[in-house]
Amino acid sequence: MADAAMFNIGDRVVYPMHGAGVIEAIEEREVLGERQKYYIMKLPIGDMRVMIPTRSVNEVGLRQVIDAAGVERVFEVLRGQQTKMSSNWNRRYRANMEKIKSGDIYEVAEVVRNLTLRDHEKGLSTGERKMLENSRQILVSEIVLAMNSDEDQVRSMVDRVLAEAASS
Repeated sequence: MADAAMFNIGDRVVYPMHGAGVIEAIEEREVLGERQKYYIMKLPIGDMRVMIPTRSVNEVGLRQVIDAAGVERVFEVLRGQQTKMSSNWNRRYRANMEKIKSGDIYEVAEVVRNLTLRDHEKGLSTGERKMLENSRQILVSEIVLAMNSDEDQVRSMVDRVLAEAASS
């Protein structure tokens, strides 16, 4: 049974935990003795390629990149108030990790905002600083593709919005 491709070459998609990229090929490959179809996704940041089995798209949560209205909503989330986070580092880390794993850009934006604000107030541990960098990277990669912009421009836009949020 041939599976109908959910995505096509050229589609801009988001791979949770990795960020946004473009499907540049759909290839059949043999991996561990099993032949199956893969999306070959190019991640613009870090010039990486990822192979995603077409049949596990739902499990991994591959989805289309947000539209202009979605980008606006991301910036609204970034401008928002810090949401209550556990004072227990471990619980906070796990809760934030769940949000990032969800692949939901608005949840990722929340993590970026909350950790950035926390960093301004109290500073972050090494683990949380790394988490902030990763979630920012995921966020920026999707906005870059959604706005047809470049990484530096998007990074400074995100920085400006977060700086405004921190000073209000």
